[in-house]
Amino acid sequence: MTPTTTETLEERITGALVGAAVGDALGGPVEGYAPEQILERHGGRVHGVVGPWNGDTWRTARPIAPYHKGDGHVTDDTLMTHALVRVYAAVRDHLDAYAVAEHLVPDLMGTPRWIPELEAEALPLQRIFLAEKWLVARLHYGHVDPREAGTGNIVNCGAAMYMAPVGLVNAGNPAAAYAEALDVAGAHQSSYGREAAGVFAAAVAAACAPGATPASVVEACLALAKDGTRAAVEAVCEVAARHTDFESALRPLREAVALYDTVGPDYRSPSLGARRPSRLHAIEELPVALGMLVVAGGDYRHAVLGSVNYGRDCDSIATMSGALAGALGSAVPEDWAKTVAEASRLDLHAPATALAEVAREIFDRDVRRRRAHEAAFGALTGAPCSG
Repeated sequence: MTPTTTETLEERITGALVGAAVGDALGGPVEGYAPEQILERHGGRVHGVVGPWNGDTWRTARPIAPYHKGDGHVTDDTLMTHALVRVYAAVRDHLDAYAVAEHLVPDLMGTPRWIPELEAEALPLQRIFLAEKWLVARLHYGHVDPREAGTGNIVNCGAAMYMAPVGLVNAGNPAAAYAEALDVAGAHQSSYGREAAGVFAAAVAAACAPGATPASVVEACLALAKDGTRAAVEAVCEVAARHTDFESALRPLREAVALYDTVGPDYRSPSLGARRPSRLHAIEELPVALGMLVVAGGDYRHAVLGSVNYGRDCDSIATMSGALAGALGSAVPEDWAKTVAEASRLDLHAPATALAEVAREIFDRDVRRRRAHEAAFGALTGAPCSG
């Protein structure tokens, strides 16, 4: 189904958050592998929810153990996204790095929740990756200034992967989403990891605009992105525009992003220069997600399956492309969403309902703040006030 232009704010937010979670769950079981390995393991491309790579030995099979990736289980991408939604629900205004320290970190380390990959109730802190545990170490134990806490962390997609809520709160305003995400992500990431967080939030905000298309989303990203991130998005999306089928695009998109990616050809054996700050490089996940969105023409199923079968960090790639296609208005397959919700024991719609309510409150407050600014500026300059 191709994107439409009549969705309400609530429908856009639901599409984005449900789309992100479903993409995450589909990508989880094949994360870290190459397209050729996925093809061999599954006897063809992945076309929906599949089981763990190592079958029933998932508890002990390295390098995945002890996580049950597959069978519709969401990963840390969704856990972090929903945690950020809870922060918005608590603050009920725009967020900054201090909100991460004051609300997100306590949520991660203090409230047990059902963790699908562990098949148990546990603290989210016990599931998230080391780059996310950094938040707790730096902000709770190290008492670092939240605006600078991301400095020193490995540079990866850890912050970008859960920034969709920032774009949704700023729906239709990519520049505002970019600025807010950069502030929020300063507590978590630096360099091109932080930049990717800003650009992804901007992409989601752009996708929510009435009449948005994959091309307009990419255009909004290029207008804001800096350095290697901008170059990578441009290079990958130029290649993506030559393809209309993800199968033919898998290798070309990887070749296009390889010039900017620091991890290297072997995803499980990163290069010595991997994940270090740089103005020339970019994370791999965001440009590829945008590229798959372009290849698919905005269609959710096509964009997510392309992202999943790309391999490597494909749960995060599919999280991003799923959020973008969902925000554009392309329907998330109901059978996928039902399977993921049941397998993960999650209400995929509740976070969207909560965030839509908060987004409306924030917009109303923004309007009042803007009118107060206009009145003050008008009094200083004699300019007429539009409010």
